Amino acid sequence: MPAVDKLLLEEALQDSPQTRSLLSVFEEDAGTLTDYTNQLLQAMQRVYGAQNEMCLATQQLSKQLLGYEKQNFALGKGDEEVISTLHYFSKVVDELNVLHTELAKQLADTMVLPIIQFREKDLTEVSTLKDLFGLASNEHDLSMAKYSRLPKKKENEKVKTEVGKEVAAARRKQHLSSLQYYCALNALQYRKRMAMMEPMIGFAHGQINFFKKGAEMFSKRMDSFLSSVADMVQSIQVELEAEAEKMRVSQQELLSVDESVYTPDSDVAEPQINRNLIQKAGYLNLRNKTGLVTTTWERLYFFTQGGNLMCQPRGAVAGGLIQDLDNCSVMAVDCEDRRYCFQITTPNGKSGIILQAESRKENEEWICAINNISRQIYLTDNPEAVAIKLNQTALQAVTPITSFGKKQESSCPSQNLKNSEMENENDKIVPKATASIPEAEELIAPGTPIQFDIVLPATEFLDQNRGSRRTNPFGETEDESFPEAEDSLLQQMFIVRFLGSMAVKTDSTTEVIYEAMRQVLAARAIHNIFRMTESHLMVTSQSLRLIDPQTQVSRANFELTSVTQFAAHQENKRLVGFVIRVPESTGEESLSTYIFESNSEGEKICYAINLGKEIIEVQKAH
Repeated sequence: MPAVDKLLLEEALQDSPQTRSLLSVFEEDAGTLTDYTNQLLQAMQRVYGAQNEMCLATQQLSKQLLGYEKQNFALGKGDEEVISTLHYFSKVVDELNVLHTELAKQLADTMVLPIIQFREKDLTEVSTLKDLFGLASNEHDLSMAKYSRLPKKKENEKVKTEVGKEVAAARRKQHLSSLQYYCALNALQYRKRMAMMEPMIGFAHGQINFFKKGAEMFSKRMDSFLSSVADMVQSIQVELEAEAEKMRVSQQELLSVDESVYTPDSDVAEPQINRNLIQKAGYLNLRNKTGLVTTTWERLYFFTQGGNLMCQPRGAVAGGLIQDLDNCSVMAVDCEDRRYCFQITTPNGKSGIILQAESRKENEEWICAINNISRQIYLTDNPEAVAIKLNQTALQAVTPITSFGKKQESSCPSQNLKNSEMENENDKIVPKATASIPEAEELIAPGTPIQFDIVLPATEFLDQNRGSRRTNPFGETEDESFPEAEDSLLQQMFIVRFLGSMAVKTDSTTEVIYEAMRQVLAARAIHNIFRMTESHLMVTSQSLRLIDPQTQVSRANFELTSVTQFAAHQENKRLVGFVIRVPESTGEESLSTYIFESNSEGEKICYAINLGKEIIEVQKAH
């Protein structure tokens, strides 16, 4: 017997668009089967009606043959032979009428009745289960929408628990209805074959019995054929019973899972988060603007494919492109008092889409996965290994290490300017001896606080000690504050995201920048900090300026002469940092390191800073 297509009961709970798409194929098949069954029943009822008409016709014919004698024809003499002949024909017709009556009864019981039972029982059951499944799905969607609207700031634990139970009950109800619906559709694949063959077996048997006296040899051949068909129907029946028992056991196992499977955000305390994902799929809420100030949220199925974020609505055969993730940035955001929201920003700095996950675990895994994909890890030979290597910094956070690795001496512009000085002996240029890599405690004091926002302590200090200078209440910088903007020999713009800043003990080596990178990234991973402030870094021949991309207001300004160290990470080329030396009111100087993530390679930023410092040296020489 050919294999039968089946719906997998294990995918009923996930309710993915792929499963819904396959389900639509089964539903289309059931609809086609219903239409065909109705047409087949009409044809069979017509045959049965014709057979009943034959019974009535032969009965009437027999009466009419007997009625010839009672006609009292005026010229009826010599009709005795005709009358006797008609009486014989009447008996023959009566015997045929008995056979036609038996055939009609057999057609009604073995041909018409099975197809009616199949339509009224099996097809009606599938239709009813489809309606119940649709109601359960709608109820689940409504409960999920209610759960997604739970406020984040004024969180009510009692309301959250009640809504969570409502979601779990709706999800369990949908799971049960989908399992019953899937089982009925699977069983329908077997029943339809039996339903198509059983009526014809009854029809054939009736016809054979009708013509058995005149077709003895033919009936033997037909009997053997019908016997084989009956054996096949019996085998299908046995297979159906075995499959029904298997589905019943599987349904019980799937329904015996823990309630946490149905409850969203069940592991909110200590979720098991995989930060090395290079692909991700699941349902998210998409924020859509419907007006100037109005928005709507739509629950859709999202998945990553290569470097693209795809979206597939329910019932769709394939997904569509939503966002190109290459070189994009992703960060957690607060949006309309909803929990677990994050925003994807395009490489040119424009705000992209805002999505909402249903749990903390899903939220952080989506952020990590998109961040990994934006680095184009999926293009490497072993993406999983590369993702683990790039996220190794977080795993090393509990083990103090000296630095990320020793910087190559030929790292171009991101070298230590002070260590690049040469001593001239015997008319030969000989570099100074390279010092050993210092310990972490010699670079950064243990317990040094890390600042993750763009409010810089050095800038605040300068603002507080400017004396009579008036502070703009809107945070905007006066036009004359940066006179070099117009006549600067160097102006280069880079899109960067601020990762963190911290005080350091020395600026004599680039190792202090690598150690600061390690501590900042480790702290972000440990405390689950994904929010990053995006800015435009303007490198001129006199200063470094951080500009708000939306308002074009300068967030911070650093004199280029105060930049004593700058370097890019050796492995993650998008990480860049620099050390600023700022004088304090006490007469001493403070050192701070600022770490950024760039959309382009950090070496380009280092090259621009080095070029600016060379321009300053040339201007001093003249």
